[in-house]
Amino acid sequence: MNNFVIGKAGRASSEPAADQPLDAAWMVLEAANDLGDHQTVEVCRRVIDASLNGRPASPFDLHIIVEYFS
Repeated sequence: MNNFVIGKAGRASSEPAADQPLDAAWMVLEAANDLGDHQTVEVCRRVIDASLNGRPASPFDLHIIVEYFS
């Protein structure tokens, strides 16, 4: 059985859903760093840290990450 996730753009992805917040956090971290958005950089660091340590990220932080490019 394939696990497909429909992304924001409506495209199917075979990547596990657990990796998506981490991947998004790295992309947002790069953009926020380039823009000098220090508050978002801190949010990204918390999400990345939580993911790398096997903890769930805060829903508020995940919301910031998901909506950053909207």
